[in-house]
Amino acid sequence: MASFTPYTYFQCPCTDTLIASLPFGAEAPPPESENDEDERTFDPRAPRANYSLYPLEHLLYCEDCHQIRCPRCVLDEIVTWYCPNCLFEVPSSTVKSEGNRCTRSCFQCPICISPLSVSSVEAPPEGLGAEYTSQSGPYVLNCSFCNWSSKEIGIVLEKPNSVFQQLSKIRNKGQPAANAKEARKDSVARTLDISTQVIMEEGGDEDAEEVVLNPETQFANLKSFYLTQLAETSPTGALGFTGDYGYGSPGALSRIMGLYTGVSFSDKKSKSKTGTMREACDALEGFQASRPSSEKAISRLRKEGWHSTASAEQMAEQTHDAQFVSELWPVANMLRMKRSKRCKTCRHILSKPESKISTTKFRIRLVALNYIPSISIKPLQPPSSSNPAGLLTPLNPTQFVLTFKNPLFDGVKVSIATPASTPGRFSSRVTVLCPQFEVGANTDVWDEALREEGGRGGDREKRRTKAEASEGQHQAEAGKVWERGRNWVSVVVEVVPTSLRIEGPAFLRSEAQQKDDGPLREDEDVLEIPVFVRVEWETVAQDESAGLAAKEKEVKEKRELAYWCVLGIGRIAQT
Repeated sequence: MASFTPYTYFQCPCTDTLIASLPFGAEAPPPESENDEDERTFDPRAPRANYSLYPLEHLLYCEDCHQIRCPRCVLDEIVTWYCPNCLFEVPSSTVKSEGNRCTRSCFQCPICISPLSVSSVEAPPEGLGAEYTSQSGPYVLNCSFCNWSSKEIGIVLEKPNSVFQQLSKIRNKGQPAANAKEARKDSVARTLDISTQVIMEEGGDEDAEEVVLNPETQFANLKSFYLTQLAETSPTGALGFTGDYGYGSPGALSRIMGLYTGVSFSDKKSKSKTGTMREACDALEGFQASRPSSEKAISRLRKEGWHSTASAEQMAEQTHDAQFVSELWPVANMLRMKRSKRCKTCRHILSKPESKISTTKFRIRLVALNYIPSISIKPLQPPSSSNPAGLLTPLNPTQFVLTFKNPLFDGVKVSIATPASTPGRFSSRVTVLCPQFEVGANTDVWDEALREEGGRGGDREKRRTKAEASEGQHQAEAGKVWERGRNWVSVVVEVVPTSLRIEGPAFLRSEAQQKDDGPLREDEDVLEIPVFVRVEWETVAQDESAGLAAKEKEVKEKRELAYWCVLGIGRIAQT
């Protein structure tokens, strides 16, 4: 069995502790008092607890709210769009009109998603001065990994650049692809064309082709049709949903609530009856019937075999219907984005990257690792050769070293509390020998060395250091720290693992075991300890309204932060 690595997860305060500690689907009882919620022990084995526990490296910290912020309680804002292949920035207007694909010459292989390169069909020139002679077209797209070529599906390019526009013209049979803004300009011409094809089909011509729209044109037709339906069927005076002012607009909330509160509007149009929205019924409105499996496709499948069909992953990357490998087209690279993060409560910026594409630096990044003491735990005695996996022996007291490291430039006072018995069906006993202690500030190492060397102050510092060093004994004592450093403190936690035996006398089993005597579940042998941490410190007030006088006096304010964390210390032996 592989060795177990101890871990530490932190709980974000945005998750309700009452709901997280209850079984899935159960309702939270009303609190008996205001402090009832704080006194309830956090259960790391509850199904909802998995959505509130994060490593400290994944959390941010809000300096205005003075709270931990997880990925669920922050707001994302798009800073810039860019292509990960050519590293060109794409404007937001282009993303709205062309989609989230690169519109230059960045494509992926439809077979193995490797990047494609443009090469000429003709052989490279040879002889004197060949290095100064440029190759001429036609050009094809080649994959250097699986040796796929666009010539296999009949795609040959005229120019080595602007591949996206050339493929769009080839797909539209020589016509340039219209974006969402230009899709409705030639509606009259397309109406006559589509109507002619429909009449030919209804006239009994078996060779008439079915009307097939590409995804871009179909989406443009559907969007225009339903916007027209919303404008015609919605009362303009009551709701006012016209143009881009749709149901998702924040300003429409009061109008929607007016429907339920019975508020009357003075506009006469709101009193008139409105029609019922209908669905799209033809190709001009965006309706596209699904094509059933034809006899031609079935015969082709019998002839070429199952290996000629495209996989589910390959079909998911395509923007059109593709059933066979020969119908797969090169896939344009999907755009990436740089996002900034804001606090949901106060809208304070927590993370903001540089807008330059080639850099990975951040202008602002408030990581919780720089504001909250990190917690690590390890066994006091290393695992023996007879137990290399480090399994915990049931009913055998085991001691662990719990280390707090302070990243702040101010000393902090830490208070930790753990339940006497861990929650769950198999309860283990936990005892913290030193629940309250102080951790020094994160000062410079050279400053500390200079203080030790300087005169009487250095003598006092040496005596203080020796007195603190004497607190860490070879044998753990109650109320004393195990080891202390410049900005870190280690204390001892004693754990008595429980037995995982399901069968046995009733007096040896807990109440949870008596109610549920099922077999051992997945990871139920992992010993997890919920720890409530309270950190207190004093720092210089950062109030701008206080003025220069307050800054000169260095008025300090007291701050406090309390949170739950979970310590995974090892697996209990099942013997």
